[in-house]
Amino acid sequence: MMFGTLSRYFFRRYLVTTGWFLVGVSAIAFLLDFSETAGRMSGLPGYTIGGGVLMTAVRLPLILQQTIPFVALFVGITVLIGLNRKYELVVTRAAGVSVWQFMFPFIIGSLALGVLTMTALNPLAAWGQRQALLVESDWRGENAVLRKAPQIPWLRQISGRDDVIIGAQMVQENGTKLVDAVLIHFDSGGQVILRQDASTAKLEDGYWQLNNVVERKPGEIPVRKASAQLRTNLKQDFVQERLTAPETIGFFDLSNRIAAAKSFGISTKALETQFNSLLSQPLLLVAMTLIAATVSLKFSRFNQSRSVILGGILAGFMLYVITVLVKAFGSSGVVPPFVATWIPVVVALALGATILLHQEDG
Repeated sequence: MMFGTLSRYFFRRYLVTTGWFLVGVSAIAFLLDFSETAGRMSGLPGYTIGGGVLMTAVRLPLILQQTIPFVALFVGITVLIGLNRKYELVVTRAAGVSVWQFMFPFIIGSLALGVLTMTALNPLAAWGQRQALLVESDWRGENAVLRKAPQIPWLRQISGRDDVIIGAQMVQENGTKLVDAVLIHFDSGGQVILRQDASTAKLEDGYWQLNNVVERKPGEIPVRKASAQLRTNLKQDFVQERLTAPETIGFFDLSNRIAAAKSFGISTKALETQFNSLLSQPLLLVAMTLIAATVSLKFSRFNQSRSVILGGILAGFMLYVITVLVKAFGSSGVVPPFVATWIPVVVALALGATILLHQEDG
């Protein structure tokens, strides 16, 4: 009974501290992102302060998702140091409760936080990212030129004698609408014969519908057209899988998207890496909690210096950097997605458990 009550008390302390950290991080992230958005987009024709607040609000889940590992690390350090300074852990140890017993509520809490991040926060972040792209496109207007470098792959379509390379600055409507599209036409010898710049290119059934088009041919004056059509044999499902960024796909849709991409012969490395990264999120937070425990459990009794706490923070930061770096390798196909996402987490868990065993059990 005593252990059950104690576990609930520790778990409640963990939840409360996590809640305060999430509120604080959300407030700071909101202010920083709103300032950055206002500075970057205030000159756009459609920008308003209310719109800036709305855009920051829908982007907030994505920003918060990226900070969750650090939240787990700092929550673990804060709660354990607080318990130590009030001698609550000393009393717990004196009652015969082992480190693994009183760490159990914190491990369960970090697992729950990871599961919520995977199943609730990630789908919300994916939806918010899509909405933010739509809002930004509306602000820029039909004739605005995007300042960002292209973030999507180029498409190549060969329909009859037409050989066309298609690119854009922004993707909307799950990849079937391109903003600031560029279409480059080649002849049979590989020479450029026409370039079309369109404010939007919408994939319809059997053709691309281009709006506000400027056509340029070598040695000729550019011609502006209100609209134009380009035949295509590309299917909407193929274009969606080819152009949709993994960050805009929710966790529950990823497995279906991976299967669809494989059916089209499209590389699924980025999607698989994203899927496995989300699956490993709960264990990553557990690893962060174990790292926090290695530098916090003996703080009061042995008067550990601030450098030890800083070392734990740096260790957590290095783990996060390694996971992001290896994730990039997995997305590019350099490392298998499963290996890229799970190996750093498993190694961190093993190291954290080993250090705790050495500290507590010799």
